[in-house]
Amino acid sequence: MGPLAGIRVLDLTRVLAGPWASQLLADYGADVVKVEEPTGGDDSRKWGPPWLTDAGGAATSESAYFLCANRGKRSVTLDLAHPQGAALARRLALGSDVLLENFKVGGLARFGLDYATLAPLHPALIYCSITGFGQDGPDAARPGYDAMIQAMGGLMSITGVPEGEPGAGPQKVGVAVSDLMAGMYAATAVLAALVERARSGRGQHIDLALLDTQLSWLANQGMNYLLTGRAPQRLGSAHPSITPYQPFASADGFVMVAVGNDRQFAGLCRAAGCPALAADSRFASSAARVEHRAALTEELAPLLRLRSTQDWVRELGAAGVPCGPINDIAQAFAEPQVRHRQMQLTLPHPLTGTVPQVANPTRFSRTPVEYRRAPPLLGEHTDEVLGERLGLAAGELAALRAAGAFGTPRR
Repeated sequence: MGPLAGIRVLDLTRVLAGPWASQLLADYGADVVKVEEPTGGDDSRKWGPPWLTDAGGAATSESAYFLCANRGKRSVTLDLAHPQGAALARRLALGSDVLLENFKVGGLARFGLDYATLAPLHPALIYCSITGFGQDGPDAARPGYDAMIQAMGGLMSITGVPEGEPGAGPQKVGVAVSDLMAGMYAATAVLAALVERARSGRGQHIDLALLDTQLSWLANQGMNYLLTGRAPQRLGSAHPSITPYQPFASADGFVMVAVGNDRQFAGLCRAAGCPALAADSRFASSAARVEHRAALTEELAPLLRLRSTQDWVRELGAAGVPCGPINDIAQAFAEPQVRHRQMQLTLPHPLTGTVPQVANPTRFSRTPVEYRRAPPLLGEHTDEVLGERLGLAAGELAALRAAGAFGTPRR
């Protein structure tokens, strides 16, 4: 059983940051119930193509986007605007350990699902709110999406081709990293709150903002600014504090070289047939190499073009120099190490027989990650969850459905 076995999570989130957090909790063994609105569910269900395809190659209604962030959960459709739907959601919340939500600030109060309403009734509830800008401040009411947060939070200013070079300009990262990192922070915050609750018996409200998390994981680049007062600039794939730490053209493609210390630099120079560079005063230390970055690149680039990428991976690897090919995603999944670590898996799916998934990277020695179910169909578990959690009989469920409290699951 996973380390969170027995923990009940009510997931009122949609799209990516919240669902990413709840998927992690599900992987770790929590029982996650995802509440979705009846007519279409999580917005990301509609974000295709691509779509999951059946044995004949026909597209189903399940988007790749939704499938990436919702495994391990059970889907319940509830119309929160319906009094009975909201009442059912409150009952589920009062029987849960954790509630995750990413509504606009104050958006759940009209349904009686806000922290101020639930906490007096369930003092042990851990309630995590994920918004673009947080629960207070001048921008609290604004919606927040990943791309705008990457822009506002400084990430795009340090991502992309440097000024003065062809193709220069800010770029967003190729996946929604602001959302994903907010989801990671949310999951770790929930885990910390669970540990604290074990001591105090009390829950608490976690206020998590995408913009805050984006600033927090600027890491060394954020600290570079705070120490110098100068905003870092784009360097393409180079590193602001160490070099050579960048891709070089090889005879048949590119090789990424990641030299982190003087010993590795000397190994690179020996493998490239230019051992004297390691003793050159311009390049003999990390700080000197950064100061003379352009001159060093000019020396190394023609030498690295002489051999193939795989030749360099082999030669530099033998010399203890971190390096690797620049794989596309298909090549990344085909890497022998990736296959050995079983980072791709399949789960049973009611529409297609199976669905592929990217594995959780965590390896526990005693309480392994659990892959109990595929991402759910919309409303797939409504009757199951409401019967199990709330004790509702078939007749009661039928009456609630007829009254409009929740919709018919999409098939």
